[in-house]
Amino acid sequence: MADAVTTQAATGIPRIGDIAPDFNANTTEGPIKFSEWQGADKWVILFSHPADFTPVCSTELGEFAKRKKEFDDLNTKLIGLSVDSIHSHLAWRENLAKILGVEINFPMIADLDTKVSQKYGMLHPGESETLTVRAVFILDPARKVRALVYYPLNVGRNIDEVKRLLTALQTTDKNKVACPVNWKPGDKVIVPPPKTVADVAERKSNAGYEKLDFYLNKKSL
Repeated sequence: MADAVTTQAATGIPRIGDIAPDFNANTTEGPIKFSEWQGADKWVILFSHPADFTPVCSTELGEFAKRKKEFDDLNTKLIGLSVDSIHSHLAWRENLAKILGVEINFPMIADLDTKVSQKYGMLHPGESETLTVRAVFILDPARKVRALVYYPLNVGRNIDEVKRLLTALQTTDKNKVACPVNWKPGDKVIVPPPKTVADVAERKSNAGYEKLDFYLNKKSL
């Protein structure tokens, strides 16, 4: 824990493997303490958007909402954030229901004092002095940061890729494997590299592996 805190303090951004910074915040579903809201057995996708009532952000929030059940099925909770007020969030939520026909069915954090944004390195002055960039943090049930991705203000996220990344992390955890380039569910995975002579021999003899070399073997799950 101490190492994680030290790393974050030095960089301004929590790194992969760090414990996610905890916080208290006001959201569209009421006040929360982040760690308690997450619970003991849930993954979380925490993402920031630059501002309410903006076009790219509207498409992103709408798409996350439309696909929330897919994330529910992956035991994952969604939570959004910007430096707008609760009143702005609630008004935008009503507007999105009207223009996109979708209900924003996850909480949105009102980070007016930017305390959460600062903890997660979401404010990039070179991009904007006042708006959060499009950050995505994937947290596992142990509250560790497992992945983080940042996008600029003018390019929307790919929700398929966010889901693919989450699924890959869950797959590697469950099966003790790795995922190759462009992996998607159903594709072969990579067998962990050998650490002993016995491991090398096992790979040579295993008929179920696709053997590209002694250190690069794939298999189906």
